[in-house]
Amino acid sequence: MFSLPISSVENVLNYSFTDKRLIEEALRHSSYVNEAPTTDLRDNERLEFLGDAVLNLAVGHILMERYADLNEGDLSRMRSALVNEQQLAKLARRLDLGTHIRLGKGEAQTGGHEKSSILAGTIEALIAAVYLDGGFGSSFEIVQSMFLPLVCQMEHANQHIDFKSQLQEMVQIRSGHMPVYTVIREEGPDHDKTFWVQLRVKEVETEGVGKSKKTAEQDAARKALIRLKPQ
Repeated sequence: MFSLPISSVENVLNYSFTDKRLIEEALRHSSYVNEAPTTDLRDNERLEFLGDAVLNLAVGHILMERYADLNEGDLSRMRSALVNEQQLAKLARRLDLGTHIRLGKGEAQTGGHEKSSILAGTIEALIAAVYLDGGFGSSFEIVQSMFLPLVCQMEHANQHIDFKSQLQEMVQIRSGHMPVYTVIREEGPDHDKTFWVQLRVKEVETEGVGKSKKTAEQDAARKALIRLKPQ
């Protein structure tokens, strides 16, 4: 039996499964199946495989909508920073999924409920289970609820970084070129304006948005750095 009822996992996900067998499979580790007396049980590895694809598609969609001017390489790097074993394991711990995973005795005794690889795989398996049970729309809502706060945290952390200085230092060392910032649009009343700034440096051109010219310039510089940095 599960240490906690499946309904508590559904409450955490804010999703009720029509086919409960899918959530049971998603929470069933291979070590449990290997020790089970019956042979008709399936572990969560196939769901983990599918969940990885669904997760990457959903997060990619979120980033495409949020960062319309970034290219494929930039988006891939951002997605890699969000979707990895470490981040998935953190999410699983936050949701207390470890207490629900069915493990073999040996795996449980060695702390399997807290292993990052097992926790990350379980998150992926659950996303796949929701996808199979309710379609992409349902799985996307869950992924969005999990990862949009991470995207916002990343953006908030970036507010305290001087991207303009970093960019200027980088391009001066590499080529001697100086970034050129141009206000291309502003909208709104004087007390609540929004500015759009275009940045050009070497072969890179980006556009930043902010509630002040300085903020918009910083946003443009941040996007330029993403393009210019190899990592």
